[in-house]
Formats: sequence, structure tokens, C-alpha cells
Amino acid sequence: MKRILSVVGARPNFMKVAPIHRAFAQYAETWEHHIVHTGQHYDAAMSDAFFSDLDMPHPSWFLGVGSGSHAEQTARVMTGFAQVCMEAKPDYVIVVGDVNSTIACALVSVKLGIPTAHVEAGLRSGDRSMPEEINRMATDAIVDELFVTEESGMKHLRNEGVADHRMHFVGNTMIDSLHYALPKAVKSTIVHDLVLKQGKYALVTMHRPSNVDDPEQLRMLIDVLTTVAITQPLVFPVHPRTRKSLATLAMEIPEGILMVDPMGYVDFLALMRSASFVLTDSGGIQEETTALGVPCITARTTTERPVTVEIGTNVLVEPTKTGILGAVNRIHLGEMHRGQIPPLWDGHASERIASIITSHYS
Repeated sequence: MKRILSVVGARPNFMKVAPIHRAFAQYAETWEHHIVHTGQHYDAAMSDAFFSDLDMPHPSWFLGVGSGSHAEQTARVMTGFAQVCMEAKPDYVIVVGDVNSTIACALVSVKLGIPTAHVEAGLRSGDRSMPEEINRMATDAIVDELFVTEESGMKHLRNEGVADHRMHFVGNTMIDSLHYALPKAVKSTIVHDLVLKQGKYALVTMHRPSNVDDPEQLRMLIDVLTTVAITQPLVFPVHPRTRKSLATLAMEIPEGILMVDPMGYVDFLALMRSASFVLTDSGGIQEETTALGVPCITARTTTERPVTVEIGTNVLVEPTKTGILGAVNRIHLGEMHRGQIPPLWDGHASERIASIITSHYS
């Protein structure tokens, strides 16, 4: 029996690993799949909701590293994961996404000589000031196999000299989770509970330091939301980082902006699928809205997911009042493109990953 470890560290990682765990159930006679939760971002109630929403088993190992500087957090993850590897003796390790846990665990497993894969490899924003960009580049440079979500990822990896046999264009495991959870989302009562009407509200998420750590930038964003809320309600699940910054501003939030706590995946998916549009600075939400056919405004100067702009429903705008309100106005005028589903975003990426790994290492 071979043992494989998949690492989760932050909220988006759950959606990427859950379908991989289910995919390996097909190979239960020869492979046992375990989840390691580093606790890089951790809230007990939210983690429990995600395990339930995505039908994930609770992790076999929980490191509880918590927050801290990039150096402190990465070091704690490395120390904890090294101990897990010594204890579990895995035959294979999977890291996903671009958080500190991704590069930390990849460094540990590769140095221990354990075959290691990166799921969501090859994505590049071109902005090296983003910690996630450094994590992506460093992880892709050292792992054995790279599982790619979109064609731009294959192009970037080839340009960086990665051998063809290490790259696999498999699709997007986050979209696997979306397909899996959609029937539950359809039954969710969250839109009704928040006294909203389908298609008559917008959904907002903001958490990146460039948008929420700068008081003047955050003040501008709240001013923009206040303007938009005149024409339709806004639902704003507030990230802890954003809530902390908002507390320092002491701004009055108008009634049209419904500020709620972060929620589980199924309820958030239900809100997203019924929104008139989504305003965000997230990476994964760009992909989910494209898969759902919901217009998305991404308030960032760059995106590592260009397929969502090129053929999807996403538009990238300068994070300014003019940029955001201009995009909102185009949506109201019906000028946003409808978009289409990117290749291999069909809900079966995880099955392709499991098939490749088991065929190479069985």
C-alpha cells in the first residue's frame, strides 16, 4: 500500500484537495490518501464548514502553525511537515495553490527525496511584489510534476525551461469542487435568509494587502461600494484582515452594504451563482465566476489567470474609483461579454491527476 499526502493551508486549498481525495478512492486497494492541514489560516468553525460542505475527511495531521511573518510561518510549516514526513513516510506529496504552505511543504518533501507534485502549476501574474508569485515560481522550479489548469500555465513553464514530461494539462480541481457542490448550493437558503432577490444584488470580496491594508485605498473602495449600493444591494463577506482594517477607519457603512462574516463554501457558492456580478481581488473567484457564467470585476493590476479574461466572464480593472465604477456601469448596460468555459474545466481534473500519479508510481 502506497501513501500519498495532500497539503492544505488556507481556505482555497480545501476546494482544490477535496476532489483529489475522492479521486484516489478509486485506487484504494493500492493507495491511501491523507490530508495534512498546516493551519496557516485557521478558524475552527470555518474549517468544519468546509470539511462538511466538500465531504472531506478531517486531516490526518494538523500542524496549527497560525499566522506570523512570511519567514516565521514558512519556517513553522517546514518544521512541522518534516516531522509528519518522518512519521508518515509518504511515497508521494501533493501541494496546491500558492500560499506559504505550498512552497514550505514542497521544499521539505523534495529535499527528503519524496516525489512531489504541484497542482495549479504555471500560473504567473508577472508581479513579483506579490508573495504568491514567488511561491508559485519557487514551487514549480523544484517539484517533480506540474499539473496545469490553463494553457497559459503550459506556456509559462515551457518558457522557464521545464521539460515536457513534467507538465500535465489536466484542468482545474477547484472547478471539480464547484461541480460537486453545486447541487447543495442550489438547495441553499442563504439568498432568502439575507432577504435578497436572485440576480438583484452584487457580491463583494476584498482581502489583498494592496487593497485593504492602505487606509486611503480601503476608504476609496468603501466609497465605491457606497455608490454602487444606491442601485442594488451588495453582500460583503468580510475577511478578518479586511475587518481589522475597516475597524481603524471608523467609517459609516450604508444599509445597502450587507457586511457578513465569512461563510462556508456551499452558501458562498449559492450567493455567487445568483449575483448580478461579483467584485473581487481574489484569484479563485475569477475562475469560479467564469465556470458559473457570472460577470466578475477583478480590482487588480494583474491576474495570474488570464484565461478568465480572454474567454471567461472576468474583466481586470485598475483598483480605482474610475476603473471599478466604469466596469459596473458596463455591466448595467449589458456590455460585458458572456464568456465560455475554458478547456478541461469539466469537473474531472482530479481524476486525471490521480490516473497520472498512479500510472507513474504504482
